[in-house]
Amino acid sequence: MELPERNQPCWCGSGKKYKKCHWNFDEKLKQYENQGIIVPSHEILKTPEQIKKIKESAKINIAILDYVAEHIQEGVSTQEIDNWVAKITAEAGAVAAPLNYEGFPKSVCTSVNEQVCHGIPSKDVVLKNGDIVNVDVSTILDGYYSDSSRMFCIGQVSPEKKKLVDVTKECVEKGLAQVKPWGFLGDMSQAVYEHAHANGFSVVREIGGHGIGLEFHEDPWVGYIQKAGTGMLLVPGMMFTIEPMINMGSHEIYVDDSDGWSVYTEDGLPSAQWEIMVLVTETGCEVICY
Repeated sequence: MELPERNQPCWCGSGKKYKKCHWNFDEKLKQYENQGIIVPSHEILKTPEQIKKIKESAKINIAILDYVAEHIQEGVSTQEIDNWVAKITAEAGAVAAPLNYEGFPKSVCTSVNEQVCHGIPSKDVVLKNGDIVNVDVSTILDGYYSDSSRMFCIGQVSPEKKKLVDVTKECVEKGLAQVKPWGFLGDMSQAVYEHAHANGFSVVREIGGHGIGLEFHEDPWVGYIQKAGTGMLLVPGMMFTIEPMINMGSHEIYVDDSDGWSVYTEDGLPSAQWEIMVLVTETGCEVICY
């Protein structure tokens, strides 16, 4: 984008003069870019007003997952979970982002055991003792997007499954600890990868996180096999998801041809995923949705 003159209003919409607002910021970005480092475009950086509205969307998203956490149990079908999500979303005056997104037929993704992600809710899929399930909720409120997911253990799960679920959450926490202004996306990625492999698990490579807020999926794409010190520069105003998919066995996956959506582990072993939305701030980061 064309930058304003020093005494013109800043591009961020603050109303301040450019020289008093983002001029030093843009000069710093140029220095990094001149070193061959990938820097974010202004278009994906969120303004304070946008952040405020995204947080309102996130409140609904969090409330939905809180409701699921209180009611999910053995004997519940994944279609019932979809019904809960659709009802709460509508009552809040919001829209379920997955519904009809590129043809996805439901309001939420429910992925059980060896399903990695994008599981389609069904009355025929009834949760049973020992299952682990990921419930991935995404919400649009007044055009602003939020997105997060949680794992749930149904009844008494095996120690191996419980470890997978716990370590996957720890991977998110390890990655989050590396999200700092003027660091790199690869710092987060390496932390996730190393913790998963240290515990004997693998990291899905083809599917990752993404920028979010003004659209469902924005730049940057967020993978978990990058090295520290590589990838896009993290700067204040960036917002993206951390959502590693961690497999008990091989990292290999496939998409079910019968529905074109459900992703499974190639070896049939379980997979787990937790997802949070993160904002890079001037001093560190802030979790927007969980």
